[in-house]
Amino acid sequence: MNKLYKNTLIILATSVLALHGCGKEYFDELSTNPNQVTNATLPALLATSTSKAGINSYTVASNTSAYVQYTANPTAAAASDIYETIDHTSMWDNLYFAMADVNQMKKLAASQSSSEYLGVANVLLAYNLMLVNDLWGAAPYSEAFNPSNFTPKYDTEQAVYAATVSLINEAITELAKTTATVKLAAASDLIHAGDRAKWLKTAYALKARLLIKASKTTTFNAASVLTAVGSSYTSNTDDAGMATFVLRNNWATVSRNNAALSLGGWLSEQFVDHLNGKTYGLFDPRIKKITDVTVVPGNPTYPAYIGTVNGAGNRINPPHNNTVKDENYISNSSPWTSDTAPLLIVTFAELKFIEAEAALATDPTRAYTAYLAGIKANMDKLLVPEKERDAYLADGRVAVGAANLTKDLIFKEKYVATYLNPEAFNDVRRNDFKYKDFTLPQNAVLTSFIRRLDYPLGERSKNGANVPAGVARTTKLWWDL
Repeated sequence: MNKLYKNTLIILATSVLALHGCGKEYFDELSTNPNQVTNATLPALLATSTSKAGINSYTVASNTSAYVQYTANPTAAAASDIYETIDHTSMWDNLYFAMADVNQMKKLAASQSSSEYLGVANVLLAYNLMLVNDLWGAAPYSEAFNPSNFTPKYDTEQAVYAATVSLINEAITELAKTTATVKLAAASDLIHAGDRAKWLKTAYALKARLLIKASKTTTFNAASVLTAVGSSYTSNTDDAGMATFVLRNNWATVSRNNAALSLGGWLSEQFVDHLNGKTYGLFDPRIKKITDVTVVPGNPTYPAYIGTVNGAGNRINPPHNNTVKDENYISNSSPWTSDTAPLLIVTFAELKFIEAEAALATDPTRAYTAYLAGIKANMDKLLVPEKERDAYLADGRVAVGAANLTKDLIFKEKYVATYLNPEAFNDVRRNDFKYKDFTLPQNAVLTSFIRRLDYPLGERSKNGANVPAGVARTTKLWWDL
């Protein structure tokens, strides 16, 4: 674990060199021998940390998208679809590499009395720690960044969650200050371009996300969620996303590789039928902005949109290639997954659904307004034509009125709005996978839905004495009970 920390500056050097927005002075520092960098600057640390936040959002989502049934593998009984154990050492390492970089930025920001960098560091540290906590539960944190301790203890999953809340609260305190002598370097901030006010909104957005996650616990406080929402995003322009790439958006690469006959990026039947009218009897125009229609030469009656059944594989055109585009897959023509689309961390649309859920019990009118606003925001983000958007919003199966709004409807729409976002895995667990027609994958090796990941082999080999033993993939996290 902490070997990651000791190698951070070497990794930092190679990571930042790949980015476009870093200051010239940092490249000058590295021009002689990047492996001998001894004093990373705040702008350099900001660049690599904001980049890794976006990349980690993609990495986690790509590893959980089959569990959420956004994607499916065209090969029958693929491990990612049927809940087999998978070694996620690389993802674990990437998350801790990112936190080590951010921890370095946090210490440097404190030494230079920069409230802006300190606030952003706390946001990014909390975000990566949230991802670890949501996937595995208990994890090293309190001892994780001590370079002399190679076997840090595992804090309980509740303690790690509490640490993320504390980090976000600290971030809010620092980012509320307007007198920082060392300001964020706009060119090095790959998420909000140095905009302190937007970072403050993002801190509140992540706080709302953290607090709604505890909705099934006795400590849940809906009023606190609504307070956080009220200080967060007000439009799609506030969304937190990272759009600086060496080549292109990672999802666009998946799409391009799919066109080259790789097996990645096929859309699940569950998600496609959620949108194409089969499950709910209502065609959702967002599907046209998410994927491309299927094409089967000589078969004009073939459905325009059809997904791949998780665990069953491609049914129409074995041996599972994409030459005739017989089943739907991630599209690089989509505003969500194009070459230049940002890797989204948290969005205004998600915040409106959080607001709707939190307000439902006490203020159904507010909840209903937020629910409709969330749909509209997501459709606008996807560039759905206004006429199609308004028709969908006016349909009686969507426009049910405040008195008839249910939690199921809120989760139904949020499922679409969080397409390919790591938070979707948290929501399907909080909702107990109770989406219409949502079933276990075919050939599943578990008898119930997956609730967490196995601890990685790399961590068990390096820190095995502290890794929790005997935690099944069906074991619910503390907020999921």
